[in-house]
Amino acid sequence: MIVLDRLSKTFGPVTAVDGVSLAVGEGEVLGFLGPNGAGKTTTMRMIAGYLEPTAGRAEVCGFDLAHQPIEAKRQIGYLPEGAPLYGDMTCRGFLGFVAELRGFAGSSKQERVDRVIDMVSLYDVIERPIETLSKGFKRRVGLAQALLHDPPVLILDEPTDGLDPNQKHHVRELIRGMAQHKAIVVSTHILEEVEAVCTRAVIIAEGQVVADGTAEQLLARLPDHNSAVASVPATEAAAARTALAGLAQSNSLSLIENGSGSVITFRLTGVNGEAAPLAEVAHRLKAAGVTVEGLRLERGRLDDVFRMLTSKAEAQHVA
Repeated sequence: MIVLDRLSKTFGPVTAVDGVSLAVGEGEVLGFLGPNGAGKTTTMRMIAGYLEPTAGRAEVCGFDLAHQPIEAKRQIGYLPEGAPLYGDMTCRGFLGFVAELRGFAGSSKQERVDRVIDMVSLYDVIERPIETLSKGFKRRVGLAQALLHDPPVLILDEPTDGLDPNQKHHVRELIRGMAQHKAIVVSTHILEEVEAVCTRAVIIAEGQVVADGTAEQLLARLPDHNSAVASVPATEAAAARTALAGLAQSNSLSLIENGSGSVITFRLTGVNGEAAPLAEVAHRLKAAGVTVEGLRLERGRLDDVFRMLTSKAEAQHVA
């Protein structure tokens, strides 16, 4: 439903987006990640038809944005960065105005407005001027206008920015509920949001895609992903070391020992992200008479993947 083919955008001597290619299908929620200045917002603006690419092409639901811009934009609901709104309008007046721009009138217009008011829970502020609203409610009005015409493609730039935890939960549930029959691109700095709502994530750095995959596939890039981590009393470290060294050798695991205080930690890591045998670690330590203070499978965090990949891309760019 979204196809980007070597999409690039330059502003004078600055290359903001450099040959981005990706595809998003029906039923996918794509988390679009990257540090500030990486090219996320510029890419989303080109998908939405707000910016013209310097090179490459973008296609939405089979319509080429360069040659069929109106047809392509009809398929898109776009929540831009900062949710620019007409502050002197009431929420209802603004949504009615957007409905008219989208070609709705009469009862169909009213039905569309009432529907999105319910979807994003705007009842309490619907007759208030937008300029009097909190940042969170303004963001929800912006989301409402993007959903109003029930588009098959949603481009959402920081949709939960400014929302409190309850509102964030509501928006995430809303995105999950809509995802089955839409293609949704969500730009966010909140990496827990990616695991909560996205079926896939793309990380962009220095204008280029540096990673594309599910959250689990991205986590598998971490050197310590799926490691078994056992903590034992320092007085029993020698027995634990002997027991775990045998396990590591027989299962082709690396064994790293850390700590110098009262508790020593052993980390066993498999090759290619394969999970270390946690149950076997527990069994070997018990058989050796070792007291286990803690035992866990280290999954890693997306924050760590993000820092690893974007720092590497920045270093390569500088070089």
